[in-house]
Amino acid sequence: MKYNDLTVEKNARPTRSGRGISAGRGKTAGRGTKGQKSRTGHHKMPAGFMGGQRAIMQAIPKLKGFKSIHPKAEVVYTDNLNGLSGEVDNFKLTEKSLISSPYNKVKVILRGEITAKITLSTQFASKSAIKAIEKAGGKFKKVAVPKRAKKSEK
Repeated sequence: MKYNDLTVEKNARPTRSGRGISAGRGKTAGRGTKGQKSRTGHHKMPAGFMGGQRAIMQAIPKLKGFKSIHPKAEVVYTDNLNGLSGEVDNFKLTEKSLISSPYNKVKVILRGEITAKITLSTQFASKSAIKAIEKAGGKFKKVAVPKRAKKSEK
């Protein structure tokens, strides 16, 4: 081991770049010649910078968000079905304001007790909800989502 390997540069002064040729880091001060990183000020690229081509913020749509073409099913709980009777489908659930639109998928989930004797025609229902409906004397029928009526062309 050599003596100069043991010395710790605690008291070494920081290098003063850009102070002339004799200082060791004069002229370009270790920045190279020309280019964005040789200029003063920060040289970090702005967010979304893509090497001089169109920025990513300009490439993506302005309006935020995403609308799925496969919307999730709206949830209806069995204790909300107690006030209904007879045939219950998406349109009847919309009438009673249990779902927002009759053209959405609906899933019935067990919560509380169901006493109404109904024939439920929706897209999905949990196994426990089907058991509870059948125990109350009702039935469950799996049906497709109703299609919207198309406007006739003029």
